[in-house]
Amino acid sequence: MAVTNAYYVTTPIFYVNDAPHIGHAYTSVACDALARFMRLDGKRVKFLTGTDEHGQKIAKSAALAGLDPKTFCDRVSQNFRDMTRLMNLSNDDFIRTTEPRHVAATQALWLELEKRGQIYLGRFQGWYSVRDEAFYEESELVNGKAPTGAEVEWVEEENYFFRLSEWAEPLLRHYAEHPDFIGPTSRRNEVVSFVKGGLRDLSISRTSFSWGIPVPGNPKHVIYVWLDALTNYLTAASYPDTRNVEYSTFWPPSLQMVGKDIIRFHCVYWPAFLMAAGLKLPERVFAHGWWTVEGQKMSKSLGNFVPPQQVVDAYGCDAVRYFLLRELPFGSDGDFSHRAIVQRINADLANDFGNLAQRVLSMINRNGEGRVPPLGRLTAEDEALLAAARGLLARQRAAYGEQSFHRALEMIWEVVGSANRYVDEQAPWTLKKTDPARMGTVLHVLAEVIRHLAILVQPIVPEAASRLLDQLAVPAERRDFAALAAPLTAGTVLPKPEGIFPRHVEAV
Repeated sequence: MAVTNAYYVTTPIFYVNDAPHIGHAYTSVACDALARFMRLDGKRVKFLTGTDEHGQKIAKSAALAGLDPKTFCDRVSQNFRDMTRLMNLSNDDFIRTTEPRHVAATQALWLELEKRGQIYLGRFQGWYSVRDEAFYEESELVNGKAPTGAEVEWVEEENYFFRLSEWAEPLLRHYAEHPDFIGPTSRRNEVVSFVKGGLRDLSISRTSFSWGIPVPGNPKHVIYVWLDALTNYLTAASYPDTRNVEYSTFWPPSLQMVGKDIIRFHCVYWPAFLMAAGLKLPERVFAHGWWTVEGQKMSKSLGNFVPPQQVVDAYGCDAVRYFLLRELPFGSDGDFSHRAIVQRINADLANDFGNLAQRVLSMINRNGEGRVPPLGRLTAEDEALLAAARGLLARQRAAYGEQSFHRALEMIWEVVGSANRYVDEQAPWTLKKTDPARMGTVLHVLAEVIRHLAILVQPIVPEAASRLLDQLAVPAERRDFAALAAPLTAGTVLPKPEGIFPRHVEAV
């Protein structure tokens, strides 16, 4: 039985046929924000990412690069591992499907499905896309290509099959009984419609190439790359050792994040495999949208591929993380542009939050001897601003629970805006001459609100939030959500303030 305060979040494992792009960073940063939020909220978190390294597409990419498949995978997988550091991810595990632990888990799952009568040997005839590593019905083809635009080829070979057709009704029942299993709603509707259209048994082995995990007992077959890849989530939870503490703590996953292009694999095939093996299903799968560039999906062939390193070098990691999760409703498609990211940096981060923190802390430094001022009698305006800050946590929990990152940030920035208006209305620079005690109360209220904001924004901009909390002299052990109830202490010495969110200025 899973531990009640455990939270297991996964990215899809990324296919190593090419270098990472900003879409990979997007998925990863979203999962990292969730992992950080849940840790701050007292949960025991497992955050998994990694690379998918088998299949025909990898074998072809390796051959084109003049490398054997394992050497090729070692090289490209390292690029994705480097991306975890570049984007400041807090993942607890990085899995590769070429690892011995994963080979063992995948073969164990195969044997369990076989034992339960869910696998049989037959002959496959149909359309297959090497790029998508997916099978398509004739009715799904568009102008002779896969719905994704990928080329397809007619394949005829002896394959093992999984009895997917038996699981249509159990899947539909699960969707109905667990309406939050798939998010957002538009993707849920898409999956339900697909399953209602009928499911055919799924080919789950290949014999036309050898770069994959051998089928137990019949090594001339390799296991279909998607059965192999999906099993990674079980592997990282110590499957097949279901008595292991890791498994009993974290299985099933709390949230599995995927791109909308792989929702069928994660919301149809994956739960069917798990049901058939007698294993628990993930609590939720969320499919986000794509980033486009000038309205077109990113691709190297179009020359609009955006490497994460390029944008982090230009704008900084925290600014990129903020932009990715604030710019559009999570789940929708959005356009990635230089103009949009600069607007977010300068308007939201520098002008709004950065300016609030800088002017409040500077006033405390100049007018309060660099100490948190005493708190006097509170007015209705003081109480209203403090209540807005203190009410944020419950609202953040709801937004993160729905993977509504943009809304979570909107809520925080609403309080940032209220605090900036409060500064202007209270005019502490005037109170310094007319009512110094009142000035101290106003600055104390503002410092306390900034403390709340800095703690709550840590999942999105961890480095900037950490520097801001340093400037408020908040010790490391008092930065989780439980510490929100422990207010600043009057008289606490604060260091000299420094800017947290610099404006982006174009190089001349």
